[in-house]
Amino acid sequence: MAIQQLPDHLINQIAAGEVVERPASVVKELVENALDAGSDRIRVELESGGKRLIRVSDNGSGIGKAELWLALSRHATSKISTLDDLEALESLGFRGEALPSIASVSRLTLASRTADAAHGWKLDVDGGTFGEAEPAAISAGTQVTVRDLFYNTPARRKFLRTDRTELNHVTDLLKRLALTRFDCAFEWSHGGRTQQRLDAAAGDAERDRRISLLCGQAFIEHALHIDTDAQGLRLHGWVARPTFSRSQNDQQFFFVNGRMVRDRLIAHAVRRAYQDVLFHGRHPAFVLYLELAPALVDVNVHPQKHEVRFRNGRQVHDFLFSRLHRFLADTKPGGVVVESSAAAAGPAVLPSSGGAYRPAGIARQTGMPLAVAEQVARYAELTSTADSAGAAPSDRVVPPLGYALAQLHGVYVLAQNSDGLILVDMHAAHERITYEGLKNAYQENGINSQMLLVPHAIALSEKEVAQVEEHGSGFQKLGIELQVAGPESVLVRRVPSLLSGGDIEALVRDVLADLVTLGSSDRLQAEVNEVLSTMACHGSVRANRQLTVAEMNALLRQMEATERADQCNHGRPTWVQLNMTQLDQLFLRGR
Repeated sequence: MAIQQLPDHLINQIAAGEVVERPASVVKELVENALDAGSDRIRVELESGGKRLIRVSDNGSGIGKAELWLALSRHATSKISTLDDLEALESLGFRGEALPSIASVSRLTLASRTADAAHGWKLDVDGGTFGEAEPAAISAGTQVTVRDLFYNTPARRKFLRTDRTELNHVTDLLKRLALTRFDCAFEWSHGGRTQQRLDAAAGDAERDRRISLLCGQAFIEHALHIDTDAQGLRLHGWVARPTFSRSQNDQQFFFVNGRMVRDRLIAHAVRRAYQDVLFHGRHPAFVLYLELAPALVDVNVHPQKHEVRFRNGRQVHDFLFSRLHRFLADTKPGGVVVESSAAAAGPAVLPSSGGAYRPAGIARQTGMPLAVAEQVARYAELTSTADSAGAAPSDRVVPPLGYALAQLHGVYVLAQNSDGLILVDMHAAHERITYEGLKNAYQENGINSQMLLVPHAIALSEKEVAQVEEHGSGFQKLGIELQVAGPESVLVRRVPSLLSGGDIEALVRDVLADLVTLGSSDRLQAEVNEVLSTMACHGSVRANRQLTVAEMNALLRQMEATERADQCNHGRPTWVQLNMTQLDQLFLRGR
């Protein structure tokens, strides 16, 4: 076949293959256009999961009669005009491909009216064939109606799923879009029945309500607010406590400059921040927003704009990890989330036995933990806060976990605070305390490595060997010494002491992959933490060990001074609160 120019209709259908995957893709493009037009009220109507009908109505700025045809032409847009505009995008859409692509595989009607026009105008397009503009009775704004999606491309239509499945995809998408713009009211219906109606959310209480409607009441009950910034980056939103984890990653919403994205670098940073507080195989839940200068992020790297590329990915990764890691470290009894700068200013304070305040660091372990009996005795000596009868003086400030009352079956500590009853899993709590002490000691002493008596040979590809030479200093910092032994092999001569009995080859390969992809690696720290976690488990107070009231109070005070003390090393909760209202309900008081 001779080289020839493709007809516009076929070009649009090819472009539709990139932009329009299913009804949810159409809804995404149309709602984003409505948001870019300044709408604060958007309605979406669906039939047959969107396969038969999609109608998106908004109250935005509208489109004049003279521009209706342009709006349905390829690469026609009001959002950019120069390269500088492209490099500093603030709108959700900008290419001008969505409407003509959708119109080429459906029967589309575009109706719109500007605020100063006497009436609106509409334009029908049937599979890419344009009709004539006609007057339309429509309020200010735009209404796009898409019927019979893929009617003229049956091969594409066969790949659509059931109405219920397609509706679920649209619903999930609309929930994400509703999380991007709290100032906009959303409503969507299916088959004439309203599925969701969300009013605009101006204040914190209204935002929390929208979050609870979209993510569930349980999420908002376990969520913590975060708002932190540094070096031109701002991270804010809701982060669920580690004890509220999921079997799937279905409640992970991340937005960059108001655009919902799926990014490996972001996912890695968040996963790393949570790695020390979750069960293996569990997923955190969050709704997070990252804001930075538009020129520092390229959103034009994916046809559907699901992915982004940061100008300084390393900086973004480290910012996300450090701020979330610091934030989650304060998930402890009575813990207050603070900016990292404030956290660095000094340790938290706890009530002393005299009712005054003193640095909590006094009660922290230094060096490797002592034997269990010696640890408990030392806790009692340093942090005793109750008299021999276990009663708290009336003039004393009640700490978050209160004061110990008794021990139940040698497993749980029962305590009373100002809100009601506290139950503490003795082993889980002491395991977290011991683990954090081990980590602090290991970090203070640095990475101790040892020379292998017999070097361990690892076969690699030539490309991997070249990467070993390039990233040799990165391995050295992690306590691993590698020597190139040939074009396709290296020798491991030195490894961290704690990991000398582990799978060194797998560790080297994983660290190498991280160094190449991200420029750094947390694999070794994860391996070290796994060993320290096992040591902490064996070195903690076991079940059926009887503690005195003073020892139980000492354990409570140490929990309040320990980072991540709300959960043990495996992600289990270490304590629960039953307030007086809950206790009254158990006994039907007040009825």
